Amino acid sequence: MSKLWSGRFSKGATKLLDEFNASLSFDKKLYHEDIKGSIAHATMLGAQGILEKSEVLKITEGLKQIETEIESGAFVFDISDEDIHMAIETRLIAIVGDVGKKLHTARSRNDQVALDFRMFVLGSNLEIIDKLKVLIETLIDIAKENTNTLMPGMTHLQHAQPINFGFHMLAYANMFKRDILRFEDSYKRNNILPLGCAALAGTPHHIDREKTAKLLGFDAVSANCLDTVSDRDFALEILFNIATTMMHVSRFSEELILWSSYEFKFITLSDEYSTGSSIMPQKKNPDVPELLRGKTGRVNGNLISLLTVLKGLPLAYNKDMQEDKEGVFDSVETIFISLEILNEAIKTMSINQNNMMQACATGHLSATDLADYLVAHCNIPFREAHFITGHAVSYAETLGKDISTLTIEELKKVDERIEEDAVKFLDLRHSMNARNSQGGTSEASTKEQIKELEAWVKSFGA
Repeated sequence: MSKLWSGRFSKGATKLLDEFNASLSFDKKLYHEDIKGSIAHATMLGAQGILEKSEVLKITEGLKQIETEIESGAFVFDISDEDIHMAIETRLIAIVGDVGKKLHTARSRNDQVALDFRMFVLGSNLEIIDKLKVLIETLIDIAKENTNTLMPGMTHLQHAQPINFGFHMLAYANMFKRDILRFEDSYKRNNILPLGCAALAGTPHHIDREKTAKLLGFDAVSANCLDTVSDRDFALEILFNIATTMMHVSRFSEELILWSSYEFKFITLSDEYSTGSSIMPQKKNPDVPELLRGKTGRVNGNLISLLTVLKGLPLAYNKDMQEDKEGVFDSVETIFISLEILNEAIKTMSINQNNMMQACATGHLSATDLADYLVAHCNIPFREAHFITGHAVSYAETLGKDISTLTIEELKKVDERIEEDAVKFLDLRHSMNARNSQGGTSEASTKEQIKELEAWVKSFGA
């Protein structure tokens, strides 16, 4: 069968060219967007008098039949059609006859592809936002139960100061909140209709792009047709946003892996989301967070790949841009399942509060509290207080003790100016609750953060 564009050619394409040139194997994922866009385009053409009402009805019914065929598995995809757009148009003509050939009036595959892909990306933005909201809600639920669960806060992976586990969970909730805001911002910025730009310069037909935009739910029409058909910033944005979110997922996964090890034993992952070893029967491996950590490299690669494809392209559309979709499809599928399984893994994990508390008793977590005490209660300059506290830590280690367990007699051996009440400031729970500044780790501050985050989640998108 001749291709729909074959009029200028005297020889048909070879099978090798068909295989190399075709994108149907992956862009058939866009069938729903293509049909929806085509129905809106036909409706607009009918409203403008470019198509008869009867023609619009035939085309619309034919497109809906094709959608049913694809979803039922009855549709036959033929690689000679090159892409999903030509596959649908070919089938439409077979169903409704020559009237199907009128559908392509006032559009090109350039703006058609740009429309379908943009609609897919915009829809994916919204789905990712929904999954992130679910994950944040789970983190909030865990935080609520653990505002008084002490654990060592770390810098350089070394014990630093006592915090509560709920506070730690809220750190990730805030990361994912920023991710939501990025996806939301991208959606708003890119909710622009490309259809009506035709190949690159617009069309002489008297079309109504505003009507098409309204039919498809776009906020506005694009401003410059030359830019529009070659614009893939929306694809780059979703790839960047996914890569950033997956980086956050990877950081969280790294901590889950560490916390589930025998060295930490802060958490125990559910058997449902763990695997065993083929040779060591005692093993329980954290494969879920390990795979999540690994998949971050995959989505990073997809971003770099598209940036590289686009970096040297002249305006307007070039065939190189056919390489824009597979990476986006892959990254979208990757983040969908990643967010879902991360949510389930943390919902079902056990939190070992006693082990966290025991870990707080090593590493001199309340050392900074002694320095702050010396400044506030003994009028000692901070640099001197820092030195005295360092000496106290060294002395505690010679005794085989943590600074939080030093007696007043032992503290006075470090510096006579230290008074009786210093001991309470070294208490780990007191240390945690003393950090009551806005955004701090105290139980009261953590509960306030939970309250604010819950209010944001409830109001988001309202």
